[in-house]
Formats: sequence, C-alpha cells, structure tokens
Amino acid sequence: MNSFDTVILGALTRVDLPPLLNHAIRVMAGLYTFKGYFLIPLLCWIWFQPHERREWRREIMVATVASGLISLAVGRLLARYLPFRQRPLFNPDLHLHFASSSLRAAGLSNWSSFPSDHAMLWVAIAMGIFLVWRVIGALALLYVTLIICLPRAYLGYHYPTDLIAGAAIGVVITWILTRDAVRKRTAVPVLRSMKRFPGPAAALAFLVCFELVTQFDDLLQLAHSALHGMS
Repeated sequence: MNSFDTVILGALTRVDLPPLLNHAIRVMAGLYTFKGYFLIPLLCWIWFQPHERREWRREIMVATVASGLISLAVGRLLARYLPFRQRPLFNPDLHLHFASSSLRAAGLSNWSSFPSDHAMLWVAIAMGIFLVWRVIGALALLYVTLIICLPRAYLGYHYPTDLIAGAAIGVVITWILTRDAVRKRTAVPVLRSMKRFPGPAAALAFLVCFELVTQFDDLLQLAHSALHGMS
C-alpha cells in the first residue's frame, strides 16, 4: 500500500466516533436511499424544468445517464480483470481496525477493491448535473464525496486511491460523452426517438434510472444464481 493510502486510512481509523454514529454510517453505506436515490431525481428535475436551453440540457442528461451506465460497466470490468487488490477491511497486514461489520461486508471479500464502481458511477452522474446546473451540481459532487465515497474508505471497503481513481474515470467518461462531437451523434438521435415514442421511452427511462439507483445488483444476483443453478 502506498504512503498516501496509509496516512488517510490511519487517520480515519483513529477517529473516535460514538457507536450510534458508527452504526448510522454502516447503515447508510449499505442503503440505496443514500446513493443514487438523491441524485437521479435531480436528472428528472433538470429534464422537466423550463429553460431557454432545454434541448441542450436534455442532451446533456441523456449523455449523463449513458456516462453512468458506461462508468458502472467499466468499473466492474476493471475490478474483474485488473490485478486483484484486497480491500482494506480484509487486509491483515494493515493492522487497522475499521468500524464496518465484517459479516455484512463478507460479500466484498472476493471482489477487487480497485477501482471503486460507486465513485465512478455517482461522480459521473454528479458531473453531468454540474455541467448544466453549477450550484446544485457542486452540491451533488460534495454529496457524493461525503456521503457515498468517504464512508467507504472509513469502513474499510476501499482505499482512498480506489475512490480517487474511480472518480477521475467517471469525470473523464462524462466529459467525453457530453462533448458536442460525441453528444450530437448519440444523445440527439435518442431524443428524437423519445419524442417519436414517448410512452415506451418514459417506461424505459424509468427502468434505466431504477437500475442505476440499485446499480443492477438484483439483475446481477439473478444472473449469478441462474449460472450457479446450471453448473
């Protein structure tokens, strides 16, 4: 582990919080309510808000959702195919005591720590919000940092560099997909299709946003269960 991670994790584990607050952090880190449940409604707010640049803002929102989907997929592919990095919680060489429940985090033991797919996904979404709504977007980025990312380092789920790398990749993906040259070839055709088929488009948008909030966990568990049943 590099010295940056050592210093940050050492400082976090020396923080003496009351047991009730530690319990609250553990609960919040495991609930979808405190992840995308607060960010996805902002996309809907921007989508329906009257504005002189409404079409441009909608293009950015389409690109933002696409960025979130790509970020989540890229994060999980990198975690699968890059060299395995054991999570701090399960690394005995660190000699650190984290506030997380090892039983609850047991499902993470075989999943590489680098990079953080949470950071990639939600920083990508927050970045898209920031591009069209600076103040709310800055608050969204702060929310992702303090409520989504920081607890994952505090609980030993990720090293700080996992989160920083994930956030950086999320920003880059959103930046690329929201550029004019890319957006005009992707988001604009999607908007035309949504106007032509508003009913199916609304239904599909709801399903995509729901899966983003849950990070496709149910579908992945269902696929894993099906594969396990056939083996």
